[in-house]
Amino acid sequence: MATVTLKNIRKVYPKSHNTNKSNLKETADGVLAVDDFNLEINDNEFIVLVGPSGCGKSTTLRMVAGLEEITGGELYIDDVLVNEVAPKDRDISMVFQNYALYPHMTVRQNMEFPLKVQKKSRDYIDKKVEEAAEILGITEYLDRKPKALSGGQKQRVAIGRAIVREPKVLLMDEPLSNLDAKLRNQMRAEILKLRKRINTTFIYVTHDQTEAMTLGDRIVIMKDGVVQQTGTPQEVFDSPHNLFVAGFIGTPQMNFYDGRLVEDKGRYHVEIKDMKVALGKEKTERLKANGVKSRDVTVGVRPEHIVLSEGENVLRSVVDVSEMMGSVVHLHVNVDDQDSIIIVPTIQLKDRSLVKSGAEVDFTFPEDVIHLFSKETGNNLEY
Repeated sequence: MATVTLKNIRKVYPKSHNTNKSNLKETADGVLAVDDFNLEINDNEFIVLVGPSGCGKSTTLRMVAGLEEITGGELYIDDVLVNEVAPKDRDISMVFQNYALYPHMTVRQNMEFPLKVQKKSRDYIDKKVEEAAEILGITEYLDRKPKALSGGQKQRVAIGRAIVREPKVLLMDEPLSNLDAKLRNQMRAEILKLRKRINTTFIYVTHDQTEAMTLGDRIVIMKDGVVQQTGTPQEVFDSPHNLFVAGFIGTPQMNFYDGRLVEDKGRYHVEIKDMKVALGKEKTERLKANGVKSRDVTVGVRPEHIVLSEGENVLRSVVDVSEMMGSVVHLHVNVDDQDSIIIVPTIQLKDRSLVKSGAEVDFTFPEDVIHLFSKETGNNLEY
């Protein structure tokens, strides 16, 4: 177990370097892949770096591993500055996306390898390999070679090889991305079980926000080399700090509407087309504290928070497509040429005709589920 501290970490590649990331900022020094990354990782914490391809999450992980040189800033493991420390001396292990197993070795030999490099005794090696194999449920495969294993079994072996060393920090770079959906779900559960059985600090990289939400104690959301928000999964879901986080976290993604925030004698309401929604006490206090006045805004509402309604104070839409998902139905609707998704529990769907293409659907949403974003900056006006 260890604490990990990243202070003002930067990674700049030479302009001639082929990053295949056209969205990254160019500076006089080169292409800025990671900019001003700051994070305090607690002992035994599970941190997930998440974001779209090319956002800098894997580059950050590789700098922690020592596989990428740090251009600027300071990296500490247990309060020891390790910028110039070789990867083998950082007491870390890494699990890669492609497993990186030795094909000519058996599972046992693959798992033994890091301990043999450390010149551990035969008895110690056997004990650690057997323990790791038992934790991961791969004891019966110890004498097989990787070609005889499934993708999920190979990934277990790669994890086993990483944990036999009992590293202070375990780094995982998109370890489940090569698995099918069912196996990914199984392996997520296995990683959660593993986390409870070994004492180490996890730093996990993924582009899959479902993985991030289910695995992380805290998640770090990145875009274009810059941290957008850090918090618990519930915090970033409930209180996204900007439009990017709001749209990235949540499946299906948040709906966005053009609206107007109106402040009148210390009270606020939101207008979207012909609908008005008065804001409650908590939102009002946060907006007041930030000195927010009447202005055009982008209004965000999650699909599961929309309520079918009738009457005058509603948004009117037409169903384009419906997706029956068993316990819920996803209604893809059009509001004046703007697409929205509404999630409706099938048990509440009294009128089945509403799921048909072309059906007219009226809806609204409670004031406490509304998110208000600046048109200019994209930032959440409450934070």
